[in-house]
Amino acid sequence: MAINKQPIARKCRSFDVSPAVMGYGNKKSNRNPGGTRRKKVSEYGAQLKEKQKVKFVYGILEKQFEGYYNKATSMKGITGDNMLQLLEMRLDNVVYRLGLGKTRRAARQIVVHGHIRVNGQKVDIPSYSVKVGDVITLRQKSTESELFKGLREGTSAVTPKWLTFDAPNLTGSVVALPAREDVDFEPQMNMIVEFYSR
Repeated sequence: MAINKQPIARKCRSFDVSPAVMGYGNKKSNRNPGGTRRKKVSEYGAQLKEKQKVKFVYGILEKQFEGYYNKATSMKGITGDNMLQLLEMRLDNVVYRLGLGKTRRAARQIVVHGHIRVNGQKVDIPSYSVKVGDVITLRQKSTESELFKGLREGTSAVTPKWLTFDAPNLTGSVVALPAREDVDFEPQMNMIVEFYSR
């Protein structure tokens, strides 16, 4: 399994993404402030940067990301919105958005380590796609872990309206499909579609 080990703060600055989007509230980078950036970026360069930004936020590598694009083109509706919906419905992202993981990387690890149940069944694949009506819970043994005990009193994460979270029972539900306004940053999906449709 490939792991993205790129430095978070520096990447956030280069992509103009708030570290809070990545789950890092106080992370900063003082390295090369201002930098020596090129002022003029080609259309291709802008599209490439947008693609890299979205890949970085969701922690996905190229082959899988292109697979989401191909799947989105075969769905009804706007390709960019479809692709964003597929990315948001990944299990690791859902675990993060429910507040069970402090970052998407942490949420991915929680899934891989077998803490998560979807409709009562163990799922340890971060890219697993949840559906409307799915119930996400923790494995019984994990509910007693120090990692999750504090969540019973509530989480600081803002749960998007397409999800619900029952803190006392550490249970989340997918109640609707995610919409563009539910995404916690502003991706220019049209630029990504243009990049792949060249």
